[in-house]
Amino acid sequence: MSPAEMELLKGLPWRRAFLAVILNLLALSLSTTALLGSYWCTGTQKVPKPLCGKSKATKCIGVPMPPDAGAGNVSSQDVVHYSWETGDDRFAFKYFHTGMWLSCEESMEGPEEKCRSFIELSPPAERGILWLSLGSEMLYISLLLISFILLMVEMLHTGNPVCGLKLNAFAAVSSVLSGLLGMVAHMMYTQVFQATVNLGPEDWRPHSWDYGWAFYMAWASFTCCMASAVTTLNTYTKTVLEFKRNHIKGYDGSFKDQPQHHQCFLRQQISSYYEPQDKPLHSVSEGVDFYSELQQKVLQREPELELDEVLGQMIGEDRC
Repeated sequence: MSPAEMELLKGLPWRRAFLAVILNLLALSLSTTALLGSYWCTGTQKVPKPLCGKSKATKCIGVPMPPDAGAGNVSSQDVVHYSWETGDDRFAFKYFHTGMWLSCEESMEGPEEKCRSFIELSPPAERGILWLSLGSEMLYISLLLISFILLMVEMLHTGNPVCGLKLNAFAAVSSVLSGLLGMVAHMMYTQVFQATVNLGPEDWRPHSWDYGWAFYMAWASFTCCMASAVTTLNTYTKTVLEFKRNHIKGYDGSFKDQPQHHQCFLRQQISSYYEPQDKPLHSVSEGVDFYSELQQKVLQREPELELDEVLGQMIGEDRC
């Protein structure tokens, strides 16, 4: 490899590579935060209000005690309680939030939250899809991490530019695969949650719900991942095209000292290699046959006839 080609590969567009690293790191951070969070979906649950007591004074049904309730041996359980609350006034709306692992809801007894496993809440028929969603999400994060490591090695390892170009290609493929897995994981979780809303336990089914910040963070991670993949592929493609162009220019510069028929033959060979053609690819044996035929013609000609003259007569009829 010539020094000019080495300088070309060393001068990779580091700005695009740095942008790909930033997008990949952002996607990795967002996806990890979304996976560990429990705010993929949020909403309210409609539950009956409990009776007010000494430990519960808010969000409860107040029951007036009759004046003679404490008289005699009549217990409070035997007293008939009357409530004038009707309609939705008899219910409390508890806030809840759900992630891939846990579903937490507001407790009526105190400020603490009551959390349950979302896997246990989901219908048995949908648990297989939920496990697939969790597995795809973990693979998505793993491939993002691999892509990030490859991009960092490419930026820091500048001793072998060709090796860096290969790392760039592997990082692009890893980013594309991780983005596809992430998209599938998010869609499967959405399907499982909607099925749990309709078929889940009675005491959990939400009255109203919407997507939370973790859900939007997961899709933002997918967007950053695909943007990083496109940027990496763009860097790889432009570098390869620039390398081929400078490779051909380097050959053109070295042709000036060669005879005209040598220039004609070598340009035809390089053009057939770099430029796409409708004809099928020629085998290496054709080049061997060409030089074998050339050697036979030289031996059949007069001894004083030079090799350059024979080659010029053979290629002179073709256009350069």
